[in-house]
Amino acid sequence: MTNSVYTPETTTKKLRRSKTDKMLTGVCGGWATYLGIDANVLRIGLVAAVFLSVGIAIPIYVAAAILTPEEDS
Repeated sequence: MTNSVYTPETTTKKLRRSKTDKMLTGVCGGWATYLGIDANVLRIGLVAAVFLSVGIAIPIYVAAAILTPEEDS
């Protein structure tokens, strides 16, 4: 029996607000990086959600801006 330890090489993705890809607070840019999609697609989806949910998406965006930490330099 060998005493070897398996250490997989994993990179953990961290959810952060973007400092570079931002229009208001960087929430969509950071979430898009985390999800691996284009930030503009996420922004269009957010605008559509604001209209379709009669504004309920606005407090959700504000909460995400407050709760999501900003990325490191």
